[in-house]
Amino acid sequence: MNKKETFQDIIDGDTPVLVDFFATWCGPCKTMSPILEAFSKQMGDRVRVIKIDVDKATNTAATYKIQSVPTLILFQKGQILWRASGVVQKQQLENIIKELTVKTYQE
Repeated sequence: MNKKETFQDIIDGDTPVLVDFFATWCGPCKTMSPILEAFSKQMGDRVRVIKIDVDKATNTAATYKIQSVPTLILFQKGQILWRASGVVQKQQLENIIKELTVKTYQE
């Protein structure tokens, strides 16, 4: 079980994945970081939160046409369920998860 998980493996899974495309130099990204930490703690294993530095993962950023940071994309089973750029508050993230991933959220 030491196989390294790829980005594609992660977003193709049954568990919803919230991806934060960010940059270390980005002010709003720094604002978003504690919001995502609190959100991740609250959601536990119902939602997976991962961060991708657009300056290090340029191919992935290009694939998803990331033009501004932070950009959040919610994936489930390889599909994009939701996408937004800019700072998103924790309550809004919770509402989006409840609306778009009802089956997973209630399991």
